[in-house]
Amino acid sequence: MKSLHNYIIPVLALALAACSQSGSQTDDIEKKIDHLLSQMTLEEKIGQLHQITSMGTLEDMCAQAKDGTIGSILNEIDPERINQIQCAAVEESRLGIPLLIARDVIHGYKTMFPIPLGQAATFDPAIVEEGARVSAAEASADGIRWTFSPMLDVARDPRWGRIAEGSGEDPYLTSVMGAAMVKGYQGTDLSNPASIAACAKHFVGYGAAEAGKDYNSTNIPMGQMRNVYLPPFLAAKEAGMQTFMSSFNDNDGIPATGNRWLLTDLLRDEWGFDGFVVTDWNSAGEMLNHGFCADMAEVAEKSMNAGIDMDMMAFAYTSQLADLLKAGKVKQSQIDNAVRNVLRVKYRLGLFENPYIDLSLRDSVMYAPTHLAAAKKAATESAVLLKNDKQVLPLSQNVKRVAVVGPMADAPQDQLGTWTFDGEKEKTITPLAALRQLEGVTVNYAPGVAYSRDRRTDGIAKAVAAARQSDVVLAFLGEEAILSGEAHSLADLNLQGAQRQLVAELAKTGKPLVLVVMAGRPLTIGDEVDKADAVMYMFHPGTMGGPAIADLLWGAANPSGKLPVTFPKMVGQVPVYYAHNNTGRPAYGTETLLHDIPLEAAQTSLGNTSYHLDAGFHPLFPFGYGLSYTTFEYGQPQLSASTLGEKDTLTVECQLTNTGRYEGTEVAQLYVRDHHGSVARPVKELKRFQRVSLQPGETKTVTFELPVEDLAFYGADLTKKVEPGQFSLWVSGDSQSGQPTAFAVE
Repeated sequence: MKSLHNYIIPVLALALAACSQSGSQTDDIEKKIDHLLSQMTLEEKIGQLHQITSMGTLEDMCAQAKDGTIGSILNEIDPERINQIQCAAVEESRLGIPLLIARDVIHGYKTMFPIPLGQAATFDPAIVEEGARVSAAEASADGIRWTFSPMLDVARDPRWGRIAEGSGEDPYLTSVMGAAMVKGYQGTDLSNPASIAACAKHFVGYGAAEAGKDYNSTNIPMGQMRNVYLPPFLAAKEAGMQTFMSSFNDNDGIPATGNRWLLTDLLRDEWGFDGFVVTDWNSAGEMLNHGFCADMAEVAEKSMNAGIDMDMMAFAYTSQLADLLKAGKVKQSQIDNAVRNVLRVKYRLGLFENPYIDLSLRDSVMYAPTHLAAAKKAATESAVLLKNDKQVLPLSQNVKRVAVVGPMADAPQDQLGTWTFDGEKEKTITPLAALRQLEGVTVNYAPGVAYSRDRRTDGIAKAVAAARQSDVVLAFLGEEAILSGEAHSLADLNLQGAQRQLVAELAKTGKPLVLVVMAGRPLTIGDEVDKADAVMYMFHPGTMGGPAIADLLWGAANPSGKLPVTFPKMVGQVPVYYAHNNTGRPAYGTETLLHDIPLEAAQTSLGNTSYHLDAGFHPLFPFGYGLSYTTFEYGQPQLSASTLGEKDTLTVECQLTNTGRYEGTEVAQLYVRDHHGSVARPVKELKRFQRVSLQPGETKTVTFELPVEDLAFYGADLTKKVEPGQFSLWVSGDSQSGQPTAFAVE
């Protein structure tokens, strides 16, 4: 078994080794950049800092490429057109600088993997890396060499639609998965035509948007910024990230696109990033709406002075930089440095040596059998079993008739999830299609409601009739793809349309009721969970979701997913996350809930602790939670030492036993609490995790290596260091279980 701490280390080691071995190559690239810069006109330099979307006629784009007035194009996916535009740039322009072709390839290009939140539920960085590698292979076959992924925003508010695009609420999990995606996209050789440059977005704090409304403001204090929101971006940079994207949001009144501390002082000077920074779509121009700039000239000035290298679709640099330079409001050296950063990435991608697409490769790459197999494996591992009363699942071979109901049973487009510009619903295998392929099983299909928002109830009677004629009811619920993702925030997280009525009526039949929920975010499904015998949650599972679900329901695969984000009981609990501070009056004791309060109770009779009277303190399901068809038992963690210094490494060993009847995989999670600090510390923080596979009755020793330096944090003086004190440690199956073990740091 391999500690996942050791997962990021090889990525960093690869990067360090590459740097060591390619010092002369790096010098050679810098010399080439110097030579190009010495020949470029100001117009050509500004052109390299300009990204446009595919627009106008092919002739228009070729003309711009020939004139050297664009550096990158996004959303052009026709490889023949790309080759023609690239030919104009490379063979007809004055200096022959190739274009960088970009696309939002978020969780697949043609073969769609689960949405990133679903991939995070696997707690398996190897499958995340493989998904990014498949995405890179397919996208690059169409000429795309740059993707705007991974999204590294820590998100603790499921109302925010873009929670679907990230790895959830935890900085460590997001860091591990982000590093895996970088490695998958960029590969071991960035100049390989099948590799694509990754982009860390949204820099930074976007996941904390007020009220979960997209594009909204954030107000993140510096300590929280350093301890929670920045670590995944630093991990990505250390894994070799080539580009960063500035965020839409303002934090404390300063839009990210105009934030010099963020883009220059931190990213360049402190972290040593040497790729380039691109705006989000028109995020430069939107500084006018923020009230941070008075006109487009100020937009360009503040963007350049902050550290923006490439302007996406605001046309601020092309319209304003020349005049700003003449007026002395920006410096020639700033423009040159921005151009240098862009050219550096183009050289690293090998675009100067190999700018064209080999059109003969495409047919053998898209939907390759190995790609579909990887997508199925990812979908299988992403499934989170939330409930399984009386071991209803896996379904026995005696189940011959199944009622298949619900709007997500046969929704090929919606199953793919958000950000699937290039996914094709015709290639999607839905649960209904997969279940109809099972031998000896009769499927009684009656959706009940046509789509997730459908409020009509006239189809429910047919679904109930199908249920009564069946041995078990499989209800596929959730939300359409359009309800999550960018600009798709929700204030109500209940099941939409008539889905709740459908579940209520199905429950009345007395038939075993299994819910399979496919959604882009956590939903408030407490009532539905209570009515069901079993509940399986899948964040939109992608192309191969149907076969994965069929395997899971009949036991050909055993669920192993864990929740990467806390599930609230109701929206009023939001934001709710496991790594909260303790407060001065934590709700550890008995809770008196709303309808249990005696009449005319005394003001202080309820205990005066921190919880909601109508929801209690605990969530519906905690971070890290997920059941299996088998059961696991954890032994008490054994520590290599009870007292350590800040340069030491703590070894943690824990016995894990499969106490059930099925082979299964458990995600063992290591949490730590720092009891006292110069600032209040979270009640728990995830520090390591491992996927451990066990046969029935088998016991394995799970071993974690935890350097004490990984306990460092930014304290009251905003200096990162390990503070001595008392700590508790848990090894458990989720963030709420396990018995603590104590150690100290001197």
